[in-house]
Amino acid sequence: MAREYIPPRLDQPRGRRQVSFKPSFDPDAFGRVSEAIARFFGTARYLVIQTVLVIIWIGLNILVITKTIRWDPYPFILLNLAFSTQAAYAAPLILLAQNRQAERDKVQIAEDRNREEMSIATMEYLTREIASLRMAVGEVATRDYVRGELQALLKELEERARDIPRD
Repeated sequence: MAREYIPPRLDQPRGRRQVSFKPSFDPDAFGRVSEAIARFFGTARYLVIQTVLVIIWIGLNILVITKTIRWDPYPFILLNLAFSTQAAYAAPLILLAQNRQAERDKVQIAEDRNREEMSIATMEYLTREIASLRMAVGEVATRDYVRGELQALLKELEERARDIPRD
């Protein structure tokens, strides 16, 4: 297992350098490169290039014109070896890229969950506020209510005025 890459700090002077023959690398950079390779393996461009190379390879090894320079006769053992080597490197790179994507997905899911919890809390708060405003508005006289009360008082005053005899 490789050591975790720790970038050098720029706010401190360098200490004594220790000579180590162990390879050290940035796992993030390695992961980014492997993802780029895995992404390239999944493109139509790669398939076209590989198909053209295989056709050229087979063509050069079976044509009568190139009989003197055949490097991989009919069973195409060298071509099979090349494909096996490619698959041996491609599979772990693709798995590494999938693992990195799974980690990103976990982080995204956690962020989505936090955002959803915050949205729910905000909605509950707003619901409580609306309910309290409705209760407060229920106790406040609205314009229509006041207008209706004034009209009722006006009618009552008019009726009383009709009932009172004038001297």
